[in-house]
Amino acid sequence: MTNDYSTGPAVAGGGSPEPRIDDDANRVPGPPSTRSRLVWLVVAFICAALAARLGLWQLSRAHQKTSAAELIAERGAMAPLSAEALARDAASGPDQWQRRITLRGRWDGGHVVFLMNRTMDDRPGFFVMTPLRLPDGSAVVAQRGWIAGDPADPMRAPAIVTPAGEVRVEARVAPWPSRWFDFSHGADGKVRQNLERATFAAESGLALRPVMVVEQAAAGNAGDGLRRDWPAPDSNAVTNYGYAAQWFAMSAACLGLYVWVQFFRRRPLNGDAVAAADS
Repeated sequence: MTNDYSTGPAVAGGGSPEPRIDDDANRVPGPPSTRSRLVWLVVAFICAALAARLGLWQLSRAHQKTSAAELIAERGAMAPLSAEALARDAASGPDQWQRRITLRGRWDGGHVVFLMNRTMDDRPGFFVMTPLRLPDGSAVVAQRGWIAGDPADPMRAPAIVTPAGEVRVEARVAPWPSRWFDFSHGADGKVRQNLERATFAAESGLALRPVMVVEQAAAGNAGDGLRRDWPAPDSNAVTNYGYAAQWFAMSAACLGLYVWVQFFRRRPLNGDAVAAADS
Protein backbone atom coordinates (compact mmCIF):
# COMPACT_ATOMS: atom_id res chain seq x y z
CA MET A 1 0.00 0.00 0.00
CA THR A 2 1.19 3.46 -0.80
CA ASN A 3 0.08 6.86 0.29
CA ASP A 4 0.05 10.15 -1.49
CA TYR A 5 3.29 11.17 0.15
CA SER A 6 5.30 8.16 -1.02
CA THR A 7 8.06 8.88 -3.54
CA GLY A 8 9.59 5.43 -3.81
CA PRO A 9 8.28 2.29 -5.54
CA ALA A 10 5.74 0.18 -3.72
CA VAL A 11 7.05 -2.88 -1.98
CA ALA A 12 5.28 -6.07 -2.88
CA GLY A 13 3.97 -8.24 -0.06
CA GLY A 14 4.65 -5.63 2.60
CA GLY A 15 8.23 -6.78 2.90
CA SER A 16 11.34 -4.66 3.28
CA PRO A 17 12.57 -2.79 0.20
CA GLU A 18 15.34 -4.35 -1.78
CA PRO A 19 18.69 -2.65 -1.13
CA ARG A 20 20.00 -0.66 -4.07
CA ILE A 21 23.50 -1.52 -5.06
CA ASP A 22 25.45 1.37 -6.50
CA ASP A 23 27.49 -0.15 -9.30
CA ASP A 24 29.87 2.82 -9.38
CA ALA A 25 30.60 2.50 -5.67
CA ASN A 26 31.30 -1.22 -6.01
CA ARG A 27 33.50 -0.77 -9.03
CA VAL A 28 36.95 -2.15 -8.11
CA PRO A 29 39.96 -0.41 -9.62
CA GLY A 30 42.10 -2.68 -11.66
CA PRO A 31 45.87 -2.79 -11.68
CA PRO A 32 47.56 0.46 -12.76
CA SER A 33 48.37 0.79 -16.42
CA THR A 34 51.88 0.50 -17.75
CA ARG A 35 51.87 4.20 -18.62
CA SER A 36 50.84 5.14 -15.08
CA ARG A 37 53.59 3.00 -13.61
CA LEU A 38 56.19 4.56 -15.90
CA VAL A 39 55.10 8.09 -14.97
CA TRP A 40 55.28 7.40 -11.26
CA LEU A 41 58.57 5.57 -11.72
CA VAL A 42 60.07 8.68 -13.32
CA VAL A 43 58.71 10.87 -10.50
CA ALA A 44 60.08 8.51 -7.85
CA PHE A 45 63.52 8.41 -9.48
CA ILE A 46 63.68 12.19 -9.78
CA CYS A 47 62.81 12.63 -6.10
CA ALA A 48 65.24 9.90 -5.06
CA ALA A 49 68.05 11.33 -7.21
CA LEU A 50 67.52 14.84 -5.82
CA ALA A 51 67.59 13.61 -2.23
CA ALA A 52 70.69 11.52 -2.92
CA ARG A 53 72.42 14.52 -4.53
CA LEU A 54 71.74 16.61 -1.43
CA GLY A 55 73.13 13.79 0.71
CA LEU A 56 76.34 13.75 -1.35
CA TRP A 57 76.60 17.53 -0.99
CA GLN A 58 76.41 17.20 2.80
CA LEU A 59 79.15 14.57 2.70
CA SER A 60 81.26 16.96 0.62
CA ARG A 61 80.72 19.74 3.19
CA ALA A 62 81.77 17.40 5.98
CA HIS A 63 84.92 16.45 4.06
CA GLN A 64 85.75 20.12 3.45
CA LYS A 65 85.41 20.96 7.14
CA THR A 66 87.55 18.00 8.20
CA SER A 67 90.22 18.78 5.59
CA ALA A 68 90.32 22.47 6.55
CA ALA A 69 90.73 21.66 10.23
CA GLU A 70 93.51 19.17 9.49
CA LEU A 71 95.28 21.66 7.20
CA ILE A 72 95.18 24.42 9.82
CA ALA A 73 96.50 22.12 12.53
CA GLU A 74 99.22 20.69 10.31
CA ARG A 75 100.53 23.98 8.90
CA GLY A 76 100.10 25.85 12.15
CA ALA A 77 102.62 23.47 13.70
CA MET A 78 105.18 24.13 10.97
CA ALA A 79 107.97 26.64 11.31
CA PRO A 80 107.06 30.17 10.16
CA LEU A 81 107.78 31.12 6.57
CA SER A 82 110.51 33.61 5.91
CA ALA A 83 109.39 36.92 4.47
CA GLU A 84 111.45 36.28 1.34
CA ALA A 85 109.61 32.99 0.73
CA LEU A 86 106.16 34.60 0.42
CA ALA A 87 104.54 33.40 -2.83
CA ARG A 88 105.18 35.44 -5.94
CA ASP A 89 103.12 33.31 -8.33
CA ALA A 90 99.69 31.75 -8.09
CA ALA A 91 100.99 28.18 -8.38
CA SER A 92 103.00 28.33 -5.15
CA GLY A 93 100.29 30.11 -3.16
CA PRO A 94 98.17 27.13 -2.00
CA ASP A 95 101.18 25.40 -0.44
CA GLN A 96 101.59 28.38 1.90
CA TRP A 97 97.99 28.82 3.07
CA GLN A 98 97.67 28.83 6.88
CA ARG A 99 101.45 29.08 7.33
CA ARG A 100 102.67 31.60 9.89
CA ILE A 101 104.78 34.48 8.64
CA THR A 102 106.32 37.69 9.97
CA LEU A 103 106.59 40.61 7.58
CA ARG A 104 108.07 44.08 7.77
CA GLY A 105 106.87 46.94 5.64
CA ARG A 106 104.79 50.11 5.53
CA TRP A 107 101.02 50.38 5.48
CA ASP A 108 99.58 52.03 2.39
CA GLY A 109 96.84 54.04 4.11
CA GLY A 110 95.70 55.62 0.86
CA HIS A 111 94.31 52.35 -0.45
CA VAL A 112 92.43 50.97 2.56
CA VAL A 113 89.32 48.99 1.61
CA PHE A 114 86.47 48.03 3.93
CA LEU A 115 84.76 44.75 3.02
CA MET A 116 81.19 45.11 4.19
CA ASN A 117 78.70 42.59 5.62
CA ARG A 118 81.39 40.72 7.57
CA THR A 119 80.18 39.63 10.98
CA MET A 120 81.83 38.86 14.29
CA ASP A 121 79.84 37.65 17.29
CA ASP A 122 76.72 38.14 15.14
CA ARG A 123 77.46 41.86 14.75
CA PRO A 124 77.72 43.37 11.25
CA GLY A 125 80.90 45.19 10.37
CA PHE A 126 83.89 45.35 8.06
CA PHE A 127 87.11 43.53 7.35
CA VAL A 128 89.82 46.18 7.08
CA MET A 129 91.97 45.36 4.05
CA THR A 130 95.20 47.34 3.75
CA PRO A 131 98.16 46.86 1.40
CA LEU A 132 101.50 46.35 3.12
CA ARG A 133 104.37 47.68 1.02
CA LEU A 134 107.30 45.28 1.28
CA PRO A 135 110.98 46.26 1.13
CA ASP A 136 111.39 44.81 -2.38
CA GLY A 137 108.76 47.16 -3.83
CA SER A 138 105.94 44.64 -4.07
CA ALA A 139 102.93 44.62 -1.76
CA VAL A 140 100.65 42.12 -0.06
CA VAL A 141 97.08 42.83 1.01
CA ALA A 142 96.58 42.26 4.72
CA GLN A 143 93.32 41.63 6.49
CA ARG A 144 94.25 43.83 9.40
CA GLY A 145 91.21 43.23 11.56
CA TRP A 146 87.47 43.62 12.04
CA ILE A 147 85.58 46.75 13.06
CA ALA A 148 81.89 47.33 13.70
CA GLY A 149 79.86 49.36 11.22
CA ASP A 150 77.33 52.12 11.70
CA PRO A 151 73.83 50.52 11.88
CA ALA A 152 72.27 53.74 10.59
CA ASP A 153 74.55 53.91 7.57
CA PRO A 154 76.06 50.54 6.55
CA MET A 155 77.98 52.16 3.67
CA ARG A 156 79.81 54.62 5.92
CA ALA A 157 83.52 53.87 6.24
CA PRO A 158 84.59 53.73 9.90
CA ALA A 159 87.49 55.74 11.24
CA ILE A 160 90.61 53.66 11.88
CA VAL A 161 94.20 54.28 12.83
CA THR A 162 96.82 53.37 10.23
CA PRO A 163 100.31 53.45 11.76
CA ALA A 164 102.95 55.35 9.85
CA GLY A 165 106.52 54.17 9.40
CA GLU A 166 107.80 50.63 9.30
CA VAL A 167 105.67 48.02 11.05
CA ARG A 168 106.15 44.40 12.01
CA VAL A 169 103.19 42.21 11.11
CA GLU A 170 102.61 38.72 12.47
CA ALA A 171 100.16 36.95 10.23
CA ARG A 172 98.98 33.80 8.55
CA VAL A 173 99.04 33.34 4.79
CA ALA A 174 95.58 32.99 3.27
CA PRO A 175 93.96 32.76 -0.16
CA TRP A 176 92.51 35.86 -1.75
CA PRO A 177 89.02 36.63 -0.36
CA SER A 178 86.27 34.61 -2.00
CA ARG A 179 83.71 36.49 -4.00
CA TRP A 180 80.39 37.29 -2.35
CA PHE A 181 77.14 38.20 -4.08
CA ASP A 182 77.30 41.91 -4.80
CA PHE A 183 74.14 43.96 -4.27
CA SER A 184 75.23 46.65 -6.77
CA HIS A 185 77.78 48.20 -4.40
CA GLY A 186 80.34 48.47 -7.16
CA ALA A 187 83.92 47.30 -7.46
CA ASP A 188 85.57 50.53 -6.34
CA GLY A 189 85.49 52.94 -3.44
CA LYS A 190 86.53 52.47 0.16
CA VAL A 191 83.47 50.39 1.04
CA ARG A 192 82.74 47.44 -1.20
CA GLN A 193 81.46 43.90 -1.11
CA ASN A 194 84.39 42.20 -2.86
CA LEU A 195 88.05 42.83 -3.50
CA GLU A 196 89.24 41.60 -6.87
CA ARG A 197 93.01 41.23 -7.11
CA ALA A 198 93.41 42.31 -10.74
CA THR A 199 91.08 45.28 -10.35
CA PHE A 200 92.68 46.40 -7.09
CA ALA A 201 96.20 46.06 -8.53
CA ALA A 202 95.21 48.23 -11.48
CA GLU A 203 93.59 50.97 -9.40
CA SER A 204 96.32 51.05 -6.75
CA GLY A 205 99.30 50.61 -9.06
CA LEU A 206 100.78 48.06 -6.66
CA ALA A 207 102.56 44.86 -7.61
CA LEU A 208 100.38 42.59 -5.46
CA ARG A 209 101.39 39.13 -4.33
CA PRO A 210 98.94 36.34 -5.31
CA VAL A 211 98.12 35.62 -1.67
CA MET A 212 96.96 37.77 1.22
CA VAL A 213 97.80 37.62 4.91
CA VAL A 214 95.55 37.73 7.98
CA GLU A 215 97.11 39.76 10.76
CA GLN A 216 97.18 38.15 14.19
CA ALA A 217 96.82 39.85 17.55
CA ALA A 218 100.16 40.98 19.00
CA ALA A 219 101.52 43.56 21.40
CA GLY A 220 102.31 45.95 18.57
CA ASN A 221 98.71 46.23 17.35
CA ALA A 222 96.82 45.97 20.62
CA GLY A 223 95.66 49.59 20.74
CA ASP A 224 94.44 50.26 17.21
CA GLY A 225 90.76 49.43 17.87
CA LEU A 226 90.56 46.43 15.53
CA ARG A 227 89.50 42.97 16.62
CA ARG A 228 91.66 40.03 15.62
CA ASP A 229 90.14 37.17 17.60
CA TRP A 230 89.43 35.35 14.37
CA PRO A 231 86.99 32.46 14.81
CA ALA A 232 88.34 29.05 13.92
CA PRO A 233 86.71 27.43 10.88
CA ASP A 234 83.76 25.22 11.75
CA SER A 235 85.21 21.73 12.02
CA ASN A 236 82.08 20.01 13.38
CA ALA A 237 81.30 17.60 10.57
CA VAL A 238 78.92 15.46 12.66
CA THR A 239 75.98 17.70 11.76
CA ASN A 240 76.68 17.30 8.05
CA TYR A 241 76.92 13.53 8.38
CA GLY A 242 73.54 13.55 10.14
CA TYR A 243 71.97 15.60 7.36
CA ALA A 244 73.50 13.28 4.78
CA ALA A 245 71.98 10.24 6.48
CA GLN A 246 68.56 11.91 6.46
CA TRP A 247 68.75 12.72 2.76
CA PHE A 248 69.89 9.21 1.85
CA ALA A 249 67.04 7.74 3.93
CA MET A 250 64.59 10.01 2.11
CA SER A 251 65.99 8.86 -1.23
CA ALA A 252 65.48 5.21 -0.30
CA ALA A 253 61.99 5.99 1.00
CA CYS A 254 60.97 7.49 -2.36
CA LEU A 255 61.88 4.30 -4.19
CA GLY A 256 60.46 2.04 -1.46
CA LEU A 257 57.14 3.88 -1.47
CA TYR A 258 56.86 3.50 -5.23
CA VAL A 259 57.51 -0.25 -5.08
CA TRP A 260 55.01 -0.73 -2.24
CA VAL A 261 52.23 1.28 -3.90
CA GLN A 262 52.68 -0.28 -7.33
CA PHE A 263 53.33 -3.91 -6.44
CA PHE A 264 52.55 -4.81 -2.84
CA ARG A 265 49.60 -2.68 -1.72
CA ARG A 266 46.55 -4.97 -1.25
CA ARG A 267 43.81 -4.29 -3.80
CA PRO A 268 40.25 -5.52 -3.01
CA LEU A 269 38.79 -8.30 -5.17
CA ASN A 270 35.37 -8.03 -6.84
CA GLY A 271 33.98 -10.62 -4.50
CA ASP A 272 35.15 -8.65 -1.50
CA ALA A 273 33.44 -5.52 -2.80
CA VAL A 274 30.11 -7.33 -3.39
CA ALA A 275 30.25 -8.98 0.02
CA ALA A 276 30.93 -5.60 1.62
CA ALA A 277 27.92 -4.12 -0.20
CA ASP A 278 25.57 -6.97 0.90
CA SER A 279 26.54 -6.78 4.55
